[in-house]
Amino acid sequence: MIRRPSSRLALALGVVLVLALFLLPWVAGRYPVYLAMQILILAVFSLGFNLLFGYTGLLSFGQAGFFALGAYGCAKILLAVPNLFLGLAGGVAVAAVGALLLGMLSVRHTRIYFSMLTLAFGMMIFSIAWKWRDFTGGDDGLVGIPRAPLEIPGALSINVSALGHYYYVVLVVSLAAILAMHRLVRSPLGLTLQAIRDSESRAEAAGVPVRKYRLAAFTIAGTYAGLAGALLTPLENTVTPPVAHWSMSAEPVLATLLGGAHVFGGPIVGAVLFFVIKDAIVRFTEYWLIWFGVIVVALVTGFPGGVMGFFTGRAQRPIAWPWLAGSRNPPAAREHDGTPED
Repeated sequence: MIRRPSSRLALALGVVLVLALFLLPWVAGRYPVYLAMQILILAVFSLGFNLLFGYTGLLSFGQAGFFALGAYGCAKILLAVPNLFLGLAGGVAVAAVGALLLGMLSVRHTRIYFSMLTLAFGMMIFSIAWKWRDFTGGDDGLVGIPRAPLEIPGALSINVSALGHYYYVVLVVSLAAILAMHRLVRSPLGLTLQAIRDSESRAEAAGVPVRKYRLAAFTIAGTYAGLAGALLTPLENTVTPPVAHWSMSAEPVLATLLGGAHVFGGPIVGAVLFFVIKDAIVRFTEYWLIWFGVIVVALVTGFPGGVMGFFTGRAQRPIAWPWLAGSRNPPAAREHDGTPED
């Protein structure tokens, strides 16, 4: 396959960036390393959200619920068994199961109904985290979570108690998640999801089981959210209920809008912009949320398709919000099992 010059440039820039990330702990202090880890975690979180939003056309406001499931799942395992591998794997598994179960209910609906239902489920998880004090610690959260060694029985044992050592765990896991998502969106599954986003009625006419594919996308997105939450737990050594709040769900939404929903690297660039802008503003004012909102509105208005969408020529491509399409592109009437779909 012949690569276009733009593809070669993107590949070269990607290689340079990865090398820079691997060298970061050697040339920078603790805070830049910590900030880079936060960016990587948000990038993983946002990539999962964008699989739903940019590739399937479903806007979810409840991804923080799965982020919290991954975080609390990892925390409980690390407090019981100090093994980072088991903690991360367990947190991801809890989030994946939660996403599968809640997805069975959520994907039966579309448009604003889907968005509001995911918001309700996310706030339900937030309420459980807040009220179930015996298990979650309530408003105090779970504290003293160890940054346990990364151990795979019979294979390896790595001490990651130092921040710089744990940075490489976050970096390697994040890069693996990014590569896996890149492969997924270009696989038959990813292409089918895009077909559903562009025209659900045509996909159904072609024999595509739309709900099953939506459920797959929802479960994968929840799994990525759980992975991000599990990675955050050993970094902060604590988990509190606000990780499940709807405001946490807004972070991947903002990152995706800033970077671009229809470009694979958009959420990653958006995660960088999100933390760089936030970090710059909080240095000058305690009212950073106001100024952050102003800057985000200006960027989204100036770059309708996101920053990456602007530079790749996709700025004019409309974001797939079927329930906002109105009379311009009215969705076709559909029926499932004799009952109209919401």
